[in-house]
Amino acid sequence: MEELLLYSQEAEQAVLGILLIEPDLIKECKTRPHHLSPGAHHNLLWTMNDLDTKGIPVDVISIMERVGKQKLEQIGGMNYLTKLEQSVPSTSNFAYYEKVVFEYWQRREAIKIANKIKDSAMDENPVELLQTSINEMMRLENESMDDEDGSIKNDLVELYGEFLNPKGDITGIPTGFTELDQITSGLQKQDLVIIAARPSVGKTAFCLNIAEGVSKQKEYAVGIFSLEMGRKQLLKRLLASNGRIYAQSIRKSRIVGDNEWNKLSGAMGEVGSMNLRIFDKPGVRVNEIWSKVRKMKREFEGKDLVIIIDYLQLITGSDKHRGNRTQEISEISRTLKHMARELDVCVIALSQLSRAVEQRSDKRPMMSDIRESGQIEQDADVIGFLYRDDYYDKESENKNIIEVIIGKQRNGPTGVVQLAFLKEYGVFLNLEHRHDS
Repeated sequence: MEELLLYSQEAEQAVLGILLIEPDLIKECKTRPHHLSPGAHHNLLWTMNDLDTKGIPVDVISIMERVGKQKLEQIGGMNYLTKLEQSVPSTSNFAYYEKVVFEYWQRREAIKIANKIKDSAMDENPVELLQTSINEMMRLENESMDDEDGSIKNDLVELYGEFLNPKGDITGIPTGFTELDQITSGLQKQDLVIIAARPSVGKTAFCLNIAEGVSKQKEYAVGIFSLEMGRKQLLKRLLASNGRIYAQSIRKSRIVGDNEWNKLSGAMGEVGSMNLRIFDKPGVRVNEIWSKVRKMKREFEGKDLVIIIDYLQLITGSDKHRGNRTQEISEISRTLKHMARELDVCVIALSQLSRAVEQRSDKRPMMSDIRESGQIEQDADVIGFLYRDDYYDKESENKNIIEVIIGKQRNGPTGVVQLAFLKEYGVFLNLEHRHDS
């Protein structure tokens, strides 16, 4: 009885019957053989698809010829085909019947996943079992009937509205860094942005500054996934930069004097009011990030989200690629880009650079310096490198100046932006304000 309840024979019959009455609908049919009950219905739809692929008209005669008289019973027999044609209540409800069939398939798949969890719970590692199951549930959730028809009319109407009411040069989410916003037009939703630098150059501080600037604005929210530092460490950095308090004093929790305490109190109020969430679980997997970002989308409904990951190479990859780090990173990179598009958010992922930088006379990073760079370079919409001359040359004339090198921008120019870096506070400033404190 339970098995019978997992299929809608009536909806399946309606879909197949309509295809027999209106064969041209096979080209629009989103139902696949595996969505149907095994046996006659599965075999019949497979035969119809096969005929259509080969350019043969889909009708009762061609179906019988394709199957052969000896195997006709595998699709229900001649009488059943006739019954299907006669049992269709209305061909206009084709999309609805397809939707019913698809939902029953989703139920069956969900039960399979649940049974797998139940059967394996005592034997498998619970963390790995849960991660695998979450991945399968996400795959099931993301599969759809895909009613996208490719129509451009609504998009043209929206574009016309944008031309009537232009946003100006900054079409995305402003970072607060004037020249950077000019060259990128702000952080764009659905983009994967890679920020890469050698250790201790300031990539975490840079992204914290972006997070601070964005999350202060009521129409935006920021989620930080910190795989290297704990939440309290990041909060200390935020308090130091926001209150212009020496990072060393904050790090050691040594606040001296009324002035410093006033700065700290003000910074705590500012940081506490930000639309900011920090997740500090180490070794997190991409599907966990995806799940938490979906929750943030619900929490901050109506706000544009920026998601920061510190850093990409610390994300735990799929077990199926274990031992092949390049494939792990490639899959992680692809999934982050997919997440950015699917959830309509901007994803900023920090990345390590290889030591190859250190071997050159000009130590400014380039694409090939990104660890496991191939797929990352392909997936990223924007790639920015951070470079400090005084990191390598203590006597450099460009002390406390950092270059943001835009090495790739899919929809805009490349170039170099210079910012001031007040290392004692962990603060980046537009260069014309470098002497502010």
